Amino acid sequence: MTPRYQKILFAVLFVASVGMTAALVRLRERAHEQMLRGGAEVGTTAPATAPAETVTLMVADDGTSTLRAESMAFPLPTEPEARARAVLNRLLGQYAGPESLHPLPAMAEAVDAVYLMPVKTGAADQAASGAQGAAAGAGVNTDRIAVVDLAQGFAAAHPSGLETETLTVLSICATLHANLPQVVEVRFLVGGQQQATLHGHADLTQTYLTAASAAASAAASASEDQQ
Repeated sequence: MTPRYQKILFAVLFVASVGMTAALVRLRERAHEQMLRGGAEVGTTAPATAPAETVTLMVADDGTSTLRAESMAFPLPTEPEARARAVLNRLLGQYAGPESLHPLPAMAEAVDAVYLMPVKTGAADQAASGAQGAAAGAGVNTDRIAVVDLAQGFAAAHPSGLETETLTVLSICATLHANLPQVVEVRFLVGGQQQATLHGHADLTQTYLTAASAAASAAASASEDQQ
């Protein structure tokens, strides 16, 4: 027969064991709750806003068939392709305003993507470029071609007409030239596919030279000022 004192000792140990188990469970639950609260605080904290940067938008004017430079400051991504896309979406968004001189339908994202790739040159051009680079101590060609992928809805809703479509294309090219000088050529896609025209007129199969677009705009603006 088990002595009475041993029964009491076992009972005390059993109660203590149950109490310790309950305490450990509670401590684990509290630690889990604190972890969840910490995760929620991290998830809901807004990321720091990038500092505003000044960009130049080459805005089309239907009345004079010219482009004019407008400076604007807003936050931009650091990655070049994302920066180019953000600048062009801001440019095309300007055209949806009530006082726009080149009215276009409002779209949240008129440009789906911008791809920057090295400019391909012929053998003679490559040899000349290599010689110039070696003489300058830098044999890397930094010139880029920008492939601008317009949203399908933007092209479909764009007003049809040679002048208005051409101004939109030149506005995009000149804006890229103003903000990314390394972009010397521009090609266009619509919805990820090559399309013959923007909306029936402006040729989207050719490669546009950004310097030529900027020069044509400057010449037209100078002519307009003289008149």
